[in-house]
Amino acid sequence: MPGEPDPTGRRTELLVLTGLAPDVEEVIGRIRAVDPGVVVLHHDLTDITRGVVHRRLRDAGSDTTTVLELAHGCASCTLREDLLPTLRGLAETAERVVLHLDPALEPEQVCWALGNVLVEDTRIVDVVDLRGVITTVDAGSWLADATGDETLGERGLAELPDDERTVAQVAVGQAEFADLVVYTGGADGWDLARTDAVMTRLAPAALRLRLSELDERVLLTGLSDEAPRGRPDDLYGPLLRGRPPLDSDCGVRMLVFAERRPFHPERLCEAMDVLLDGVVRSRGRIWLATRPDAVLWLESAGGGLQIGHVGEWLAAQDRDAWDAASPERRAMAALGWDPRFGDRAQDLVVIAHEGDPDTIEATLREALLTDAELAAGEDAWRVLPDPFGWWHPDPCDGDDGDTNDASGTAGGPVPADHTPRREDD
Repeated sequence: MPGEPDPTGRRTELLVLTGLAPDVEEVIGRIRAVDPGVVVLHHDLTDITRGVVHRRLRDAGSDTTTVLELAHGCASCTLREDLLPTLRGLAETAERVVLHLDPALEPEQVCWALGNVLVEDTRIVDVVDLRGVITTVDAGSWLADATGDETLGERGLAELPDDERTVAQVAVGQAEFADLVVYTGGADGWDLARTDAVMTRLAPAALRLRLSELDERVLLTGLSDEAPRGRPDDLYGPLLRGRPPLDSDCGVRMLVFAERRPFHPERLCEAMDVLLDGVVRSRGRIWLATRPDAVLWLESAGGGLQIGHVGEWLAAQDRDAWDAASPERRAMAALGWDPRFGDRAQDLVVIAHEGDPDTIEATLREALLTDAELAAGEDAWRVLPDPFGWWHPDPCDGDDGDTNDASGTAGGPVPADHTPRREDD
């Protein structure tokens, strides 16, 4: 019956393939050389704003493209109405599937759907073995992509409705979620070394190799168990998963910023430029003096930065919230519990390729409350100038801070509530 496990225990193996590199077809070719019977599924979103998606399905004996008309013309509808049901069907017939994502899609959001959206009362990860995410990286151009401010539309990639993401956000998101990074293109030794230094800090648990090294051993057994393997990040979990190096390499260095006092909202807003100049990635949890209950998630890539409301600190909630939290979150909170602030803290990691980490740290520290402001107490903090809404893009667009929009935008942090949804929700 549909939804029941295979009595033999065999599950279709699924590899997710993503990346901006134009020679991704060479990676597919190497995978097919390892397994000629592999099925490759791809949804081309180039025409999605016109309500049209091109689905390409190929195996050893056929190569078929189908034009799909979607009434809403959005990526979520594509996932729910065709991609996921197609994978559900392939799980009953194929031994191995490669899901080749459109360049405009980020693998973390897709893998979240694989693990949470119900198709025929079944999650896709219950009927397939999600082996991992392969990200192709052109070592000669990736770092420029990951540190620029070009939008997807300006690059000629699919523009999803209300999608203001940059190429940098997509490039960084694809690499950060990788289990295997495949370097393509003809980069010189310096570009390759510099890109690899970033990858070592951005995706430290991922295996990294050149296209020529992609073989059966790697594809079938070489992915690290410490890598994400399709598991979205826990926003309350450790920020240094995979034990990235903290020393400098090719001018690339990681800064860990941890403090127990709140940020002054206005000074933090003024300090944000330091996270956009010479920085590949910054991410982590922050708290503002004006919002003592709110956990805010800060995330930047290249020239774009966002801050979103993702939940509440355990110190701001009752015992039931503590009991409902994951064991990992409770352990982290207990380990660093402060008598006054509880688990509230600033925890950020910043990967800089040209920016000076010492300058970044000093600038962020200056944005914290001073001793005098801290002594004034929470009643005084709540009336401090606050330019932030619940969701704040940077550079600032004139938001007066009166909105409390927690909806976010495409490519932003994954919502804290990962409740499974049905296909027809």
